[in-house]
Amino acid sequence: MAIAETSVSVNLRGQVRKLTIPIFIEMLLVTMMGATDTFMLSQYADDAVAAVGVANQLITFAFLVFQIINIGTTVLCSQYLGAGKRDKMVQVTAMALLLNLASGFLLSALLSLGASTLLSIMGLKDDLMVYGLPYMRLVGAFAFFQALHMTISASLRADNKAIYPMMVVLLVNIVNIIGNYALIFGNFGMPAMGVEGAAWATNISRGVAMVTLFIVLFTRHVPFGKLVEAYHSPIAELKHEMHNLLRIGLPSAGENMSYNAQQVVITYFINMLGNEALTTRMYVVNAVIFVYVFCICVSQGASIVIGHLVGDNRYYASYKLGWYSLKLGIVATMVMSVVFACIGGEILSLLTENPEIIALGSTIFIIDIAVEVGKVCNIFYTTVLRSVGDVNFPFYVGVTVQWIAGVFCGWLFGLAFGWGLIGMWVAFILDEGIRGAIFIWRWHSKRWQQRSFVK
Repeated sequence: MAIAETSVSVNLRGQVRKLTIPIFIEMLLVTMMGATDTFMLSQYADDAVAAVGVANQLITFAFLVFQIINIGTTVLCSQYLGAGKRDKMVQVTAMALLLNLASGFLLSALLSLGASTLLSIMGLKDDLMVYGLPYMRLVGAFAFFQALHMTISASLRADNKAIYPMMVVLLVNIVNIIGNYALIFGNFGMPAMGVEGAAWATNISRGVAMVTLFIVLFTRHVPFGKLVEAYHSPIAELKHEMHNLLRIGLPSAGENMSYNAQQVVITYFINMLGNEALTTRMYVVNAVIFVYVFCICVSQGASIVIGHLVGDNRYYASYKLGWYSLKLGIVATMVMSVVFACIGGEILSLLTENPEIIALGSTIFIIDIAVEVGKVCNIFYTTVLRSVGDVNFPFYVGVTVQWIAGVFCGWLFGLAFGWGLIGMWVAFILDEGIRGAIFIWRWHSKRWQQRSFVK
């Protein structure tokens, strides 16, 4: 029995690694895409980096609407595939595409037409608005590209086909880099468009990704005929899948929305500290993504395998695999965090010549080591708890702790006590640490068992 259990454990670990590697490469490429934009714009103007950073924060927040459906897609498809119900997986994918197409068009209109109002609410100063406004209008107008991209990728990963989204993002990175080089600075005979050039490069690359993923969807995952058939399924079945998508997605995306809303408010506070503090935050935030990117990928890979196990009623294996995967994420994140703390000054020196930004950012990189300890647990367990059907608990914990420890303490330490950006990061330590401890307890308690959506 012990030998069999060990064999199963090794096999499951192999599945997690097999999924994590392409997801990691994909996520690394996505992160590099954002870092490339930041680096190229930093050669154009520091203010452009700050303005585009604020605009992207709003756009990213809006994209969480798509996650309402995409999180549900990943969970349901994983559990249905684990239970051997592939036809149900096709129904879920069909409904997800339809719902996100509709929400994509609505958000595109909102972001583009309401760009000026949204950026004004964020308190973006006039000298930054000249960069932020055209970027947000252009990128926001094509938000529906990202809606469909994210939906197809979610379904592919749930079917252990993470290699395809990874390859598409590699293509997109190449298109985006060439587009930025050509359109920001006016190379290859193109006009020098500055921030607007960066926006067009983003839109073109996202359009290429969407078209390519549709080709992959129909040729490698769900044939076009099967997808059309799914739309002719009994209305009751389609309503049931839509209900489950929303039942999973609303609280799951709600936690993400709460976190991103928290970050938007924190950005508003930091904006009150001045342009140097705001620019420093944008540089550091774009850099530390590389610190926890592996943890995000491990959590996504583990959540898919655990979703399959739960669909097959293998709860003990799910529990053990959760602990193993968390350890992987913690080790990788801590190593990267220490490395970035050691070379933070050098990283910032590549992006700016402003000594205030370099000095402040270097200190933030060191403080951020403590932030990442809790963040690993939060990223991992919010993802994995959703995969087993425990979708409400992360939402309640997230909303409560993020706004008390994160927002209130961020204002208290950063503005009221006058600690500035360092005070904001101290608040992040409290926020991430408290939530991380609660989620560890939840997984250990096993109260998440028997919450599967597939009966």
